[in-house]
Parts: sequence; C-alpha cells; structure tokens
Amino acid sequence: MALSLRRARVTAVVERLPELIRCEVDGAPCIAYPRLTGPVEEGDDVVVNVQARELGLGSGGFDVLHANLTRGLELPGETGAHVMKLPYTSLQHAVLHAEESMELADALEGMPVVCCSLHSQVVPVCAGIGKGTRVAYVQLSGGALAVSLSDAVRAVKNRGLVETAVAVGACVDGDVHCVSSASALAWARSAGFEVAVCGIGPGVVGTATGLGHGGLAAAEAANAATALGGRPILAVRKSEADERERHRGISHHALAVLSLCLGEVAVSEEATDGWRDACEGLPLSHMGRGPDDDPVFFESAFAAGRTARTMLA
Repeated sequence: MALSLRRARVTAVVERLPELIRCEVDGAPCIAYPRLTGPVEEGDDVVVNVQARELGLGSGGFDVLHANLTRGLELPGETGAHVMKLPYTSLQHAVLHAEESMELADALEGMPVVCCSLHSQVVPVCAGIGKGTRVAYVQLSGGALAVSLSDAVRAVKNRGLVETAVAVGACVDGDVHCVSSASALAWARSAGFEVAVCGIGPGVVGTATGLGHGGLAAAEAANAATALGGRPILAVRKSEADERERHRGISHHALAVLSLCLGEVAVSEEATDGWRDACEGLPLSHMGRGPDDDPVFFESAFAAGRTARTMLA
C-alpha cells in the first residue's frame, strides 16, 4: 500500500501545455500537472511516483511528478479558496468551488445529461451533440482524477463541442470545480448550459466484476439527473471486437449501470448515419482500437449524443 516514490532529474521536456507537461525523468516518460506542482524545466530535481509504470499499466505506463524540489516548493495557494481537494492526503490543496460563488439551479428542467461509463465515449458523444449547443463536460471519479490529463477533452473543446470542463469531488484541475455530481449539474443549468456530458477520466478502474469498476459513476450521474428533473441518457458500452466475452455485445458494465439507475434512463444504440463524418479529425480510440477496428463502440456513443441533441428540439 506504500507510495512508490523515486528521486530523479528531468532529462527532457517533450510537450508543454498550460495544464499538462509531458517530459522524461532519467529517460523514462513522465507527466506533470504544472497548475498543481509548479513549472517544470529540464534539469529540475524531482520526486516521481513510479508505481504505474512498474506495474506495466496500459493507460498509466508513465511516471507522475509528485514534487519539484527545484522550483515547486512554497507555491502560493489559490486566493480565497478553503475547500480541499484530496483532503487529508499529502496532495491536499484548496480550490474555489462553484457552489461558493453562484446560486445553483433548483431543477434541471429537462436538461439532457449523457452518462458515459468510459472516457473513450466522450468524444463520439460530443460529436453526436454537435456544434451550436452549450455543453459542459462533468468529470467523475472512477478513472484518472486529473481533467488536464485528457487529450480527448482538449480536442472537443478546441473543436467547439464542449465549452467547460468541471472537476467533481476528488477530480482535480478542471475549468470549474464542484463538490458533487448533483451540484455540478445544477451549476451547469444555472450557468446556461443546454447539455451535460458526464464521464470518468482516462483509465477506468476495473476488477473484472459486475460492481467493482469505475464506470458505475455513470449511474451516480444518471440518478442525480433524475432527482433534479433532468433527462439522463446512457452511452451504452458496446463492442464487436473486444476479446473478453463480458464486453462483447452490450458490456456487463452497461448492464450494471442500468441496474443501479433509480429512474427512467434513455438508452440509444441504434445505427446512426453520418457518425464517421461528424467525428472526422477527432481522436477516437478505445483499448487501442480505432473506428475501423470496432465501429459499433463509437457509433453507440455517438447515438447517445444525437439523442441528447434531439431532446433539445
């Protein structure tokens, strides 16, 4: 259960974004979140968490910068913030939350809420909704906690398919932060968003069991939407190429999510014309498979987004 930390030196900076830095430490791939750890430069003396790479995790096979000993100490906190993210851990830090500064809507008034059990569904869902709609992406725990890790979210924001990314609960480094999925949806409604797309970050937590996976966060979002008078839509996880029987056809993850939903949830997985053209130029990838390898996976998610768009008519 111990943290696997190692002292290292930054040997290269590969990509520098405002919210994410890809670098190498002692020649090994590493990521850093500069809004949390401070800036990173070649030659910096750092402490990195090496456990995911040592485990050979497919979606987390890189080190994560834990602390920059050269230029990341005694960084100032966010002015006026007092609600902690990751409280009572060594990574706790205070962040302003939307609930503190804005009155939340009492009801969603029928706002569509698309619920994804995998991060790889987010791009085709947003493509299905299309441009001209104010969309908030709401990241729930169940995969990566850092919103800034996601190249997919950057892509849909750059395309104009998502306006704002909300980090809920333990999730960090969003454009906006909220305490719960319910408050995030209420905030989105009060801020004038027309659709919310809820999902976990990259790298779903999984134990190969019906209830032991991070995708169940989709049920949490659906139930919050139902309770607040929204219209939840499940992006069905479906595959014709997954080698695992439990994920062939409609995945057992999708069935588990539906079993925990307490209200009516729209399920849309029918054939949808035009999904490839709508997704052109966007990053489509699931378990190393693209749209030509497992088209039904992306088409099913796109259909959920199209259903949300239809509800706005």
